[in-house]
Amino acid sequence: MTDEACTFLAWDSDFFDSRIGRLNADRLTDESLRIVLDWCATRAIQCLYFLADPNQPTSIGLAERNGFHLVDVRVTLERRIAAREPPRTEGEILVRPSNDADIPVLCAIAAVCHRDSRFYFDHNFPRSRCDALYETWIRKSCEGYADIVLVAEFEGRAAGYCACRLVGPGAGQIGLLGVDPDMLGRGLGQSLIEASLIWFTQKGATLVSVVTQGRNCKAQRAYQRSGFLTQSVELWYHKWFDNKRSLNLF
Repeated sequence: MTDEACTFLAWDSDFFDSRIGRLNADRLTDESLRIVLDWCATRAIQCLYFLADPNQPTSIGLAERNGFHLVDVRVTLERRIAAREPPRTEGEILVRPSNDADIPVLCAIAAVCHRDSRFYFDHNFPRSRCDALYETWIRKSCEGYADIVLVAEFEGRAAGYCACRLVGPGAGQIGLLGVDPDMLGRGLGQSLIEASLIWFTQKGATLVSVVTQGRNCKAQRAYQRSGFLTQSVELWYHKWFDNKRSLNLF
């Protein structure tokens, strides 16, 4: 365990109007579980996130016997890239940087295209707040949280996005990628991934990572087609405590 068993997540707590924390370790023992539960009780935590190492069956069994519920399989993929990526031809698809006028359109896409995520599979989170989470995420990305948001236009309208960040010397990360569900099957996602690799190489990155869900096989295949390989698999658990408020669900 770290100096503290868990971290209080102020932003998540404010957004979901529930006191939320995150366990700081990727495994549990009988002793560390007691420390975690004491930490949560002292701070009136209502929901605790736990990103678990899947190679620790004793820890996983302990979590599940104590009310932690599996909500997602977190898959991290990586790709090493050369100093230069050859330009790609997108045909009818134009990929460009976002502008302020794109934000309402991108928010509308984000509200409906990330429903494979763990929040939608925890029914203690109202679906409307889950939609709003991704609207907020892409809006903040356009406003500076990401280093660039690439937009895919099809037939003259914005139909997808890819938020990119530099996260260290030579390292880049795709933070959020989404395509309008009505525009699937036209190669927009693949074009955005390829355009992001060009942007990352221009910024000096040699390694690019992305996180997706184990249940999102379409996204995994898209990244694999662009040369990404699975780097790690982890398990997301949520534990809700009896002191949680009554939420309006779906």
